[in-house]
Amino acid sequence: MTITGKAAVAGVMGWPVSHSRSPRLHGFWLEAYGIDGAYVPMAVAPENLEAALRGMAALGMKGCNVTLPHKETTLGLADAADETARRIGAANTVVVREDGSLAVSNTDAFGFIENLEARAPGWPSGRPVLLLGAGGASRAVIVALLDAGVPQVRIANRTLERAQALADAFGSAVQPVAWEERAAALDGAGLLVNGTQLGMAGQPPLEMPLDALAGDGVVYDLVYVPLQTELLKAAAARRLRCVDGLGMLLHQARPGFAAWFGREPEVTGALYAYLAEGL
Repeated sequence: MTITGKAAVAGVMGWPVSHSRSPRLHGFWLEAYGIDGAYVPMAVAPENLEAALRGMAALGMKGCNVTLPHKETTLGLADAADETARRIGAANTVVVREDGSLAVSNTDAFGFIENLEARAPGWPSGRPVLLLGAGGASRAVIVALLDAGVPQVRIANRTLERAQALADAFGSAVQPVAWEERAAALDGAGLLVNGTQLGMAGQPPLEMPLDALAGDGVVYDLVYVPLQTELLKAAAARRLRCVDGLGMLLHQARPGFAAWFGREPEVTGALYAYLAEGL
């Protein structure tokens, strides 16, 4: 594929950004669709974020993704934000509009639910969900689940106060659960979601008994390094349906790519295998 002087350019801002798999992901789509464009990593220190975001218009860039630690700050710097970003309290996708202003969105909730429906079609959405963790990722998960009609989201967090804060923010459909009660909180649930870093490479293991989860239940781990976590291995051993976190990364990228490069991309088996290399 040849990049010309007319190439559409987007990228990802983070600090650090070298770990990001987004350039590999978007590069795959650009190559697959023969698009004259580029997607580049941009290491931007927090104190330079506003200048970097505003500078995209001067550079003729289409926009960018933002990753840690910039998601919350970017929401506050934007000229316009969609409802989902406001509900989550963070942005991950920036589009430079024709007048140079910045419109932001959060596609994490979209990516979460699209991956779930692709990997576990017909998942039991009419039953409660147990969500482990009360960090930034969990806010996107809650928005996605509530919009999908889940009647109750139970949040178990090692610090109960953080789970209570999410319950206060989202209302009575969100119920805090003490970390020691997480196994019992699976009773009656149709879905378990790990939104913590426990079980990630280099992090402590996640201890999560699955005995109380019904046989038609689904286990979804947002961690994708390693791709098959110990939680997913335990779920597979019980013949439960399993959903890994890599698909969420792939699906959340779709709206941004469409906005910047003018093509609605597909998440295919070939893309999944390409991004899974080395995980």
